[in-house]
Amino acid sequence: MLYHAYELTHAAISPMRTAAELGREMVQSPLNPFARSYPARSTAAAFDMFINATRRYGKPAFGIDSVVIDGVETPILEEITHSLPFCNLRHFKRDSKPAGARNDPPVLVIAPMSGHYATLLRGTVQAMLPGHDVYVTDWVDAREVPLSAGDFDLDDYADYLVEFCKILARDGERPAVMAVCQPGVPMMVAASLMAQAESPFRPASITLMGSPIDTAQNPKQPNELATTRPLSWFENNVIVTVPWPNAGFMRRVYPGFLQLSGFLAMNLDKHIDAHKTQFNNLVKGDGDSTDAHRTFYDEYMAVMDLTAPFYLQTIERVFQKRLLATGAYYYRDTLIDTGAITDIALLTIEGEKDDITGLGQTEAAHTLTPNLPAGKHLHYVQEGVGHYGIFNGSRWRNVIQPKVAEFIAANRVQAAG
Repeated sequence: MLYHAYELTHAAISPMRTAAELGREMVQSPLNPFARSYPARSTAAAFDMFINATRRYGKPAFGIDSVVIDGVETPILEEITHSLPFCNLRHFKRDSKPAGARNDPPVLVIAPMSGHYATLLRGTVQAMLPGHDVYVTDWVDAREVPLSAGDFDLDDYADYLVEFCKILARDGERPAVMAVCQPGVPMMVAASLMAQAESPFRPASITLMGSPIDTAQNPKQPNELATTRPLSWFENNVIVTVPWPNAGFMRRVYPGFLQLSGFLAMNLDKHIDAHKTQFNNLVKGDGDSTDAHRTFYDEYMAVMDLTAPFYLQTIERVFQKRLLATGAYYYRDTLIDTGAITDIALLTIEGEKDDITGLGQTEAAHTLTPNLPAGKHLHYVQEGVGHYGIFNGSRWRNVIQPKVAEFIAANRVQAAG
């Protein structure tokens, strides 16, 4: 009923939103002699705020049209090289002679499956493109996947990552992998499985960025929320069924709108202040500031549903029982042995002010790989940044990304056979 109530509320507000759009156009019309007056500008700003607060935010585009490679403006062609029910492997093909002549390493960027779309990593991808052949896991909104496609859980997640590593290794080089936030645990599971099987397609290196490997280390608000209630509470209170006419009709999901409400509640004062500032900027006519606000919230407000098995297993295995950190994680019937990782270089990155994944949670991956030579371990803490600053923004572009690129280059390995 919760999902139905959300959809009905959205439908009920639609006429009001249409009226607000019409009102905004009338107030701002050049035919209105009072359009530049303070009352008119305030009214138009109020209409604008209402429209954006009540509209539905669709999946954003990556919008990366080109990058500069060796001084040449290089077009970027997006293509889906492999498609699975819950994820498309998206390739950012660099289309220029300088790019084609380079021997750049293949990199799999694993976007978090935690409510937002993979486009949240737009800045991550842009910074990596000049020196790497970049692929991204573009997760599919669970409400758009028919029941006939089956379900999706943490074990399926690991299967997907193993399959993607095989695809990237087709050209004879073991891929580099970057796991941003949530996928750290399933990537460690996938790497362990490939190491145990001595797969020639196992990664050459793994970079974990703000990943909850051991949530007992410096727990933050998300950790506390997940551990203060039994698993049954989450199943009974936040898992709902996708309504008709969505393609995923009758699929059990953790809906994106609930996830978004959690995101907003974590920093509610900050979001309220941002919208107050946006209203004032609209009244003043500060176009650059209002555009920046819209760009951020167009991304932030676009959310996707997660399958119930994946969400509940993440709560239980990662946050409540810490199975990987305690050596008790099972992939189907196989006990995961992270000690089998002996030749996959490991870089962990944390933000000093991260309020989602506390300091030490990602670094814990190093204690789980005792048989990895010391020269293949590297840990870095970026001062002055929070969770998103690890993979977006000026510190990412100017400080962190060069370290990641250097680490990947130092650990390139050809695939056997």
